[in-house]
Amino acid sequence: MVFRTSWILLYLFSLHLVGIYLFTRGFLLSRLSLSTLASCSTSSSDPCTLPATHKRTVLLIIDALRFDFLSPHPPEPHSPYHHNVLTLPRELTAKQPRNSFLFNAHADPPTTTLQRIKGLVTGSLPTFVDMGYNFGGASIAEDSIIIQLQQANKTIAFMGDDTWLTVFPTAFHPEMSHDFDSFNVEDLHTVDNGVIANLFPLLTNSTHAHTWDFLIGHFLGVDHVGHRVGPDHPTMLEKQQQMNDVLKRVVDALDEDTLLIVLGDHGMDRKGDHGGDGDLEVSAGLWIYSKGPPLSSQKPPTSHLPHKTFPGEPSPHRSVQQIDLVPTLSLLLGLPIPFNNLGTVIPELFWRDRVGSDYAKALDINARQVHSYLGAYRNSSSGAELDGVWRALEASWTTFYASNSKDSPEAAVHFTRLALETCRSLWARFNAVLMVGGLVLLALSLLVGWAAYGCSRSIAEWDSWLASLGRAIALSSGVGAALGVVAHTLSRNVHAFDGVTIYQAILFGASVSSSARVLASAPPPRLLRPSWSAPILLLHSIAFLSNSYTFWEDRAVPFFLPFTLAPPLLAALSAPTTTNTTTNSHLRRRLRLRILAFAALFAACVRLMAVSTVCREEQHPWCSVTFFSGSGAAEPPPLVRALLVPAAALVPRAIRRVLATSRSDNGVAALVLPYVLPTALVAGSACWLLEWLDASGSGIGAYAHAYMDLRTARTVLAWTSVVAALVGTVFWAFFPVALHVSTTTTTTSSTQKTKKKTTEVRVLGFANAFGAPFVVLWALALAPVWLAAQPSAQITLALATTAVLAHLELVDAARDARALRATSSAALARLQQQQQQQPGTQGVAVTFDEIAPLALLAQLAFFASGHQATLASLQWKSAFVLAPTVSYPFAPILVVLNTFGPTVLVALAAPLLGIWNVAPLAAAAAPGPGPGPIPASSSDPQQQREQEQETTGPTSQARIATLGATRAALGTTQYFAALLLGSALSAAWLRRHLMVWKVFAPRYMFGAATLLLVDAVVLVAGLWFGVGRVDRKRKPPPEKPVR
Repeated sequence: MVFRTSWILLYLFSLHLVGIYLFTRGFLLSRLSLSTLASCSTSSSDPCTLPATHKRTVLLIIDALRFDFLSPHPPEPHSPYHHNVLTLPRELTAKQPRNSFLFNAHADPPTTTLQRIKGLVTGSLPTFVDMGYNFGGASIAEDSIIIQLQQANKTIAFMGDDTWLTVFPTAFHPEMSHDFDSFNVEDLHTVDNGVIANLFPLLTNSTHAHTWDFLIGHFLGVDHVGHRVGPDHPTMLEKQQQMNDVLKRVVDALDEDTLLIVLGDHGMDRKGDHGGDGDLEVSAGLWIYSKGPPLSSQKPPTSHLPHKTFPGEPSPHRSVQQIDLVPTLSLLLGLPIPFNNLGTVIPELFWRDRVGSDYAKALDINARQVHSYLGAYRNSSSGAELDGVWRALEASWTTFYASNSKDSPEAAVHFTRLALETCRSLWARFNAVLMVGGLVLLALSLLVGWAAYGCSRSIAEWDSWLASLGRAIALSSGVGAALGVVAHTLSRNVHAFDGVTIYQAILFGASVSSSARVLASAPPPRLLRPSWSAPILLLHSIAFLSNSYTFWEDRAVPFFLPFTLAPPLLAALSAPTTTNTTTNSHLRRRLRLRILAFAALFAACVRLMAVSTVCREEQHPWCSVTFFSGSGAAEPPPLVRALLVPAAALVPRAIRRVLATSRSDNGVAALVLPYVLPTALVAGSACWLLEWLDASGSGIGAYAHAYMDLRTARTVLAWTSVVAALVGTVFWAFFPVALHVSTTTTTTSSTQKTKKKTTEVRVLGFANAFGAPFVVLWALALAPVWLAAQPSAQITLALATTAVLAHLELVDAARDARALRATSSAALARLQQQQQQQPGTQGVAVTFDEIAPLALLAQLAFFASGHQATLASLQWKSAFVLAPTVSYPFAPILVVLNTFGPTVLVALAAPLLGIWNVAPLAAAAAPGPGPGPIPASSSDPQQQREQEQETTGPTSQARIATLGATRAALGTTQYFAALLLGSALSAAWLRRHLMVWKVFAPRYMFGAATLLLVDAVVLVAGLWFGVGRVDRKRKPPPEKPVR
């Protein structure tokens, strides 16, 4: 029955999926990688490289080495944990200014290790969507300094982060290659110790000492400390001291023919994370040192030396682009510059005479290489991307080519930097046709969803609309697919349609044609009822056109939420207090108090959830982090630690208390709520408390370590939570009933000789037979989200659970108030007569004003659980809840649960709006869409069961409840679809905006992922499994003859 009622949501999901796919393919296409390799051609008179200055190179990468960790003038106030600790580079730079150079290197986002490795060896720019490959990248096919070393028959040694073997599986000498697991962020020392153990033998006295030409060592300890406890922690001090000692030993072991390069692949934010484009994430340290011959004879002109001020530092420092290392290092080693390079050689390392002649030669080689790359790209399949900027690039190249030797350095730098900035602006290639196609489908999906929502007012209208819609959708999809093939064939020679495949044309044609057919079959739109929530949805959607609003969306959502309380409050205030009967008057007063109390509770939970915040970079200094104990510490606040386990124990009690009001805390609820759910939640909270003890380094943590292995204890607790949730779900699947049936037999005697036995059947929980089991299932879904959430997020989940329950009771009380108000009107009698003449016209109670608060609460749960629509807010620590290392598929699932779980969980409660406090009885007259159906007037349970059995499916209370749940699910997905359409429109319209990749693109990506997850979870878990399973198990209580 449920699938027959709700399959239209599956069709909507497919429209969302296709629309998101087309828009994303048009908005976030990958950069084309050219496979051409640079080489020194004997037929060309132009040099391709310079004589090598060093025979060997040691490249040491200290992962997440932020520039201020090396800076001679770190930000003030100085941190005792990461400032003025790693001091060797600045000391040698001060003592040997011609041999040692320290730079603030800009790392292009996304600041994830795999993408930065690609940039460091190829000199090219990563794309925004490349971040998704950080957990499993493919080998690098384009030209790189590693490939150039291989072409020159150089021997490469490697030790450290195993990501290098992923991208260069055959590049390293098999006897000098030592890789270590890179994703075990809780292991702070194994990788570093492994690098140290294999590095120094190659520098001193091992069999392979000095047989290598290029040595790579990739340390991970600093990065792991940042992820684990943040940069402001004593462990960071210890790790940087270790790195400083390692560098001292390396310098001592170097010979004069070896060049030393030490760098960070990226920085880290104040919490120790990275991935985005914040100033702290893109500022990496770079130190270049020659123990032998000086790298420079004198300082180049200041016009060639740009400076940049690190946030908080008192003075600017010499800055370069991180990819500038690629052409610089290639020429220092006598190698051709990799073909796809966009970096520019660093002046200090080539200024070896008064006029910088070597620097001019290096720039000439560099500029010609960049020009060759741009020309090859222009002639490729993606060359049209450069059409709009090619004239400016050619003009700059002509200026350089025609300049004399005195002016060529400035002209060459201008050309290479212009090429870099131009390619940066084009790093995501926009396909306008695909973007428009995606926007059209997202808009059509919104119209189809609202048409379906409008048809779900009554069972008769819904069944009539869906009767032949499935076949019509299939036929129209086929016709649209055929038209898509024809359109693609005819547009092959149209330049605007380049990049559109036939499969995309088929998807677009089928989706548009079927959507048009659905809209054509829908009844004419009725006059919409006034809604308090419609203006909120409109404002929420169009506000994404403002980058300032997107910055502060986490503050706007709790501002919107109180306005959604207006409809129930108006219902309470408009209820009359004087009636003809004392009973009705008392009942109205009680309903008014219930509405006011639950509205106050809902508003209080919203306000408390809004207290939990993390701050975007753009929000400083007007934002304070409360999710963690401080902006630089990744640990929960003391109050959160104190409340964590009590909250885990009280949430199940609160759920059971709400169910007890309708005596629905029986059956499966009597097992799950007192036993299974507390076990899962308390174990999840205890797991995170042990994580805090393990990472804090406090005396309590050391004491706990003395008695147990905290990592093992955390793993056991985490799996205990998982197993408890799985056991509860399996039990629920077999017994999704929250009823308790009891019989009592009494004997009465009418005379001395005759006795009469009477059997009485009592059913507890019958009034909420649909809603109570679903709440139990929802509570079981809370358990894995709770486990993946960090401590502060668990507190906000407890508040969100309370807010959901308060909203359900608030909606129920408001419906009762409207029903009582309607009972005294003559309209009720007329409506009853109409429904007797036209069966199946019972109204469905769910309104958009009841749905919008849950949708907004779901949005608030995302922000309150420590997230923002930025890559930097991803909480990677959750990936290691179930295991100390990255384990598939658990690690990605846990990250998804941590990021999107709170939002999807609250959205999953939407079907409850249609089934809460609904008994499986036959439906009688209803006073319209407001209050919902009124149960049969008979007080005899046996007569009510007979009425239900005699009532046909379309008019049964079960059908009304199922349709109400479907309507609520439709309204919820429509809210998220409207937000996605707004964010997609803003990203498309502002695609050349300065903030597009910092603000609009991440908001669209998070919105797209959220909508697809809400669609899938609400449909599959909520309607098909949850409501469907309850409906299939719906049975009348056993009949006992009355004797």
